[in-house]
Amino acid sequence: MSSFGSVAWSSVGKKVITGLTGFLLIGFVAVHLLGNLTLFIGAHAFNEYAHFLESAVHGWLIYAFEVGLIVIFAFHIVAAVTVAVADKMAARKQGYKYARNAGGRSRKTLASRSMIISGAVIAFFVIAHIFLFKFNAGNPLPKNEDGTKDLFSVVAKVFEDPAFTGFTVLAMILLGMHLRHGFWSAFQSLGWTNDRWLPILTRAALVVSIVLAIGFIVLPLYMHLNGNPHAMPGGH
Repeated sequence: MSSFGSVAWSSVGKKVITGLTGFLLIGFVAVHLLGNLTLFIGAHAFNEYAHFLESAVHGWLIYAFEVGLIVIFAFHIVAAVTVAVADKMAARKQGYKYARNAGGRSRKTLASRSMIISGAVIAFFVIAHIFLFKFNAGNPLPKNEDGTKDLFSVVAKVFEDPAFTGFTVLAMILLGMHLRHGFWSAFQSLGWTNDRWLPILTRAALVVSIVLAIGFIVLPLYMHLNGNPHAMPGGH
């Protein structure tokens, strides 16, 4: 009898892992966007939101969440890359000459063919995002008058840079493409769809990817143009 580990890390098992972790990451992206929308309200609202996250359950909740997120990211990346490499090797053995839509449940698109590339750019963006925002690029975090972290001014300062703002927009476009394929293919990997429901899921994937991508594109552009806390009433 095969061990659980060997079954989980089989070709089918890795696709299931990719699908499950993909759903969890999509949920995180959606919740993260909702929280970041407080940037539109202003510095106080965003800082209060950030302080709530960091202080919940005496500060342990954020650490548990971050560790869990790292584990999910790691499993998603490793499983997805190894599945993609295995599929490419199988395709070479079969002598595929053209990349095309095979019909039925196959949906070969620019988004599907660029999943590894878009995923790599997103992973690099996440690392840069953590370094610049969570750790303030290695600098001491600014404080509000009440002693809480002034993370709004950190975000505003980062997005003063047009280069990073532009890179963020590019990364979010690629995120949208990644979600465009990943959303419906996660259902397929888990066996939760069929030829009847797949067209509905692909349309739903398009809506989800556009909404999330636009949300994350508007935020850096808004902060670049309007986010200087020193130019806002009540800014520190």
